[in-house]
Amino acid sequence: MCGFASSAQAQQPAQQPTGSISGTIVDPSGAAIASARVALTREGKSLSQDVIADTGGQFSFANIAPGPFQLTVTAAGFATQIFSGTLHPGEVNIVPQIALPVATETTEVQVVAPRVEVAEAEIKLEEKQRVFGVIPNFYVSYIPNAAPLDTKQKFELAWRTTIDPVTFVLTGAIAGIQQAENTFSGYGQGAEGYGKRYGASYADLAIGTFIGSAILPSLLKQDPRYFYKGTGSTKSRILYAVANAVICKGDNGNWQANYSNILGGIAAGGISNLYYPPKNRGAALTFENAFIGIGSTAAANLLQEFVIRKLTPNASHDPSKP
Repeated sequence: MCGFASSAQAQQPAQQPTGSISGTIVDPSGAAIASARVALTREGKSLSQDVIADTGGQFSFANIAPGPFQLTVTAAGFATQIFSGTLHPGEVNIVPQIALPVATETTEVQVVAPRVEVAEAEIKLEEKQRVFGVIPNFYVSYIPNAAPLDTKQKFELAWRTTIDPVTFVLTGAIAGIQQAENTFSGYGQGAEGYGKRYGASYADLAIGTFIGSAILPSLLKQDPRYFYKGTGSTKSRILYAVANAVICKGDNGNWQANYSNILGGIAAGGISNLYYPPKNRGAALTFENAFIGIGSTAAANLLQEFVIRKLTPNASHDPSKP
């Protein structure tokens, strides 16, 4: 038995002597980095050994079995470095200085254009919107989340609408129809009558536009534009278009009663008593014009929702959609 045991021991390979691994951690200038963490991993072994470098940046691992190894060095403010090597039996392996580069700090800067600049850019697009490429279609936004307009921009849009050449032509056509039908007969006929009808029609448009689309929206912080829906069932779009004659989007993005349009129509009707023929003046004219204004707004919104978009070649669009 003794001979058999001796023979078995002789066949077992002799255990190889362990060694050690040590080194120094420095920064790019060569100064020692204290408290750097050094992790030692061995080939074929999932567990690693960690040590913390001393004040001189030195570290050491003792009683390490020979074979391939890897050192992973980390320190606050520095980029991680990896060193690989092989430890021979009984070797005292002093690895070359491991220099850690300074970590590259990544700063993400988001540049957000001021809201007023976004709105100004969107207005410029809206001012290019013309039905058939001719008739102004400035007061509709095809961008559902368009930036709200400030006071200056609301007046800019009103002014741009009232001085557009097409506005003068359309006003002349309306005055001509009134002349032919002898509407507001107190104005009479001839050039003088036509001039009075033209002036009254243009005054209605200009006063209504500035009060209902600039002055009151600025005071009440409401958006004077129609926001095109374009999606959903036909019924939902009809209801949306009609409702937008009496509701609007506030500058805060919430929907609310369209006091600007309603009160603007009443105010414009009241002012029109100053220049319409005496027999056409009175409260009836004021409220008649107000109700006509609400009705015409609802009709215009329906056209916007189902017809005009297709006839406006330069319509602005939501940049998030193709």
